[in-house]
Amino acid sequence: MKKLILTLVAALGIMGGAQASEGGIHWDKAPVNTGDTASLQNGAKIFVNYCLSCHSAAFMRYNRLKDIGLTDQDIKDNLLFTTDKVGETMKAAINPKEAKEWFGANPPDLTVIARSRAGAGGSGADYLYTFLRTFYRDDTKATGWNNLAFPSVGMPHALWELQGERRAIFEEHDDHGTKTQVFKGWEQITPGKMTAVQYDQAVGDLVNYLQWMGEPAQNTRTKVGVGVLIFLAFFIFVAWRLNAAFWKDVK
Repeated sequence: MKKLILTLVAALGIMGGAQASEGGIHWDKAPVNTGDTASLQNGAKIFVNYCLSCHSAAFMRYNRLKDIGLTDQDIKDNLLFTTDKVGETMKAAINPKEAKEWFGANPPDLTVIARSRAGAGGSGADYLYTFLRTFYRDDTKATGWNNLAFPSVGMPHALWELQGERRAIFEEHDDHGTKTQVFKGWEQITPGKMTAVQYDQAVGDLVNYLQWMGEPAQNTRTKVGVGVLIFLAFFIFVAWRLNAAFWKDVK
């Protein structure tokens, strides 16, 4: 029994260490509001222009964007590549064989990425919001980029033109004989097309869209759920009054 307990404790320690090593930084809270159509539309635009070149959204059709206030003509004029049609799914422009050769693996599909990345640090949207804002230049990596939330990530910084190039500043700490690198801040190398505030807003819109894309019917589901609860509350009141009327003479 004692051996079993020690084994369980060791296993929990290993699991905790593995979880901490997955990106041991605090996840920032993502400004998610899937009812904000302007944010969703801007996020869809950023997704198509910067993400869809490598990542597909194979379970999402362009015409579903009408749910966030876009018309077929808006989609054709602003979000479609020349060979795509409104009824098609969002397919990556990159050749899968070339992607595997360049990055070592095919970039993952992003349809439900915001739902699949939740963890102890927060929601999947929180992780993505943190991830997309913590890229930094690292010449030791094949892509020239690294990330605080996902150390040694194989993905380059797709939004670097908007954010600019940054260097992460680390300090070396001695923790009981083990030297560790502790993140202290950022140094801007080259400016981006956006200010820091504008970039955070753009990433927030992109993450908001990714959250919505994972379940486009979530707003409808919420509205229906509220309606059902109101109906049930009214029905309970009616049933309570009927019950009182039926049993008043008996009592």
